[in-house]
Amino acid sequence: MRLAFSGDVGRPNLPIIRDPEPMPPADYLIVESTYGGRLHKDVSHVENKLADIVNRTARRGGRIIVPAFAVGRTQQLVLLLHQLANQKRIPGIPIFVDSPLALNVTQVHRDHPECFNEETRQYLLHSADPFGFARLQYVREAADSKKLNDLHGPFVVISASGMCEAGRILHHLRNNIEDPRNTVLITGFQAQDTLGRKLIEKWQEVKIFGEPMRVRADIASLDELSAHADYNELLDWIRPLAPSLRKVFLVHGEPAQSEALAGVIRSQYGVDVVAPSPGQSFPLNC
Repeated sequence: MRLAFSGDVGRPNLPIIRDPEPMPPADYLIVESTYGGRLHKDVSHVENKLADIVNRTARRGGRIIVPAFAVGRTQQLVLLLHQLANQKRIPGIPIFVDSPLALNVTQVHRDHPECFNEETRQYLLHSADPFGFARLQYVREAADSKKLNDLHGPFVVISASGMCEAGRILHHLRNNIEDPRNTVLITGFQAQDTLGRKLIEKWQEVKIFGEPMRVRADIASLDELSAHADYNELLDWIRPLAPSLRKVFLVHGEPAQSEALAGVIRSQYGVDVVAPSPGQSFPLNC
């Protein structure tokens, strides 16, 4: 008997990381369902959308505040901004990565180019450092992070945490969310009841450090960078496994997403599917 666990199923054609690889045959599969009922927009549009957000905000003299996961998402954004800067598709404004963890993780990326996809490997051959360029600064010390509040003119700040629940991003949001010139750019999945989720749901007022604040900044999202496979991508990933599967367990998804994915797995592959509740147990037949 073989039990397979997906972890987070990645997506094809994302910057930096290689495409997901197929799993060997298994009897039981535990698989995420984060976007089990949704489709992502085409990744190919991400550069155009990011350039438009940066240019639009810079024209009105605003700041682009970007909550981003320190592992993976920050490095994707830095690479995309580097490419846009090289192509002169965004203005020459300062870009800051304000996260000690992201700085450390970025160095790990630099040290392991063998993990990159072919596109990024080719970029590495023609650029000294995909994650470093003239207008980009990494901020480690808290005192330097605070100095960003006193800067004038447009700039970009990428900071953790990605769901706006902790870390330096909260300070940047507190100082910028009430200014209509600014943009808060959401770049990943936002769990229910998080501050990031409230922002993409267009709440007019949110609490930051317990203080109610009016959301006057523009709220934009870059769903194309989501690292979780969507409905079709999950089905494609499961397809080679389907003939051998006895049961599929759906985890890491809100109920509506899990239910949507369960229905289509049953109908397309004829496999028994369950979305377990906390504390449930299941016998696995050898």
